[in-house]
Amino acid sequence: MSDINNNKDSVASNGNSRIPLEGVLAVHKPAGYTSHDVVAKARRILGMKRIGHTGTLDPQVTGVLPLCLGKATRVVEYIQELPKEYEAQLTIGYATDTEDWTGQETARVEQAVLDMDELLRVLQAFVGTIQQVPPMYSAIKIEGKRLYELARQGQEVERPARTVHIYALELIDAHLEEKYPKVRIRVRCSKGTYIRTLCVDIGRALGYPSVMSELVRTSTGNITLDRCLTLTQIEQLQQQGMLSEALIATDEAIAHIPRVDVSAEAALHASQGKSIPVSQYVQSHSQEGETGCLMRVYGPEEQFIGIFRKDPEQALLRPEKVFV
Repeated sequence: MSDINNNKDSVASNGNSRIPLEGVLAVHKPAGYTSHDVVAKARRILGMKRIGHTGTLDPQVTGVLPLCLGKATRVVEYIQELPKEYEAQLTIGYATDTEDWTGQETARVEQAVLDMDELLRVLQAFVGTIQQVPPMYSAIKIEGKRLYELARQGQEVERPARTVHIYALELIDAHLEEKYPKVRIRVRCSKGTYIRTLCVDIGRALGYPSVMSELVRTSTGNITLDRCLTLTQIEQLQQQGMLSEALIATDEAIAHIPRVDVSAEAALHASQGKSIPVSQYVQSHSQEGETGCLMRVYGPEEQFIGIFRKDPEQALLRPEKVFV
């Protein structure tokens, strides 16, 4: 969930004027921080309250954590839905109660013996739509209680399986000669996928207990790790009055939503929160998508007006969120 408050926003210097910080700040989350810790730290650095994060990472996991600043908090829900990419390492031969390297050991074999052909076959079998049973150490609620709260009390409850999608699963490296082989993979997956559970399920398919022993989120949508800033870099740029130059524009962060350009007259109506006729399209820069799909609407001179939803029956674009 995002963490958003509508308090007074920070401002950034721009010549003689000062403008509110607005856009997406791509943070390279460090180990030892929760996602909410990162939000709290950013609030202190930026002196603003209106910040929302776009997808929780466990404390020991590092990598891409986009923060939406100011009005950009209104697109948190669209960024959260985007596919994520991770690089993970699984260690085969033992298991823990948390499914990762931080938990208490629950099983171990003397040695795990694997061959490359079998490993590749098993990895390929997880590509596509799969079912996952969420781990007990997760924030999912069952009958009003979070699973990790029950797990800490020593309880284990039945969890319904959830459907997730693995778009790609690539083997990066494997040390099969070790007593407990380490396998590094790259995973592109849908929202809600538990990489810990994927690692455990891969081990199970190979006939052994396993754990996730490392995890880095390398992208959220089109926001990749090389675009991220550390908290130290963010603080330095803020002190220099240059942080606004490092932000990703709100509309760029949701570039997966199809774009249409409209006439000046339609742009004026759209900026007033009015529906606009489809006949007012000037040019489409991407496929219009399916019936009822969302569209990013632009006026003359590249002005991003907002997010509209296509209503084909009325031949209209109806406003969802207007940013002008």
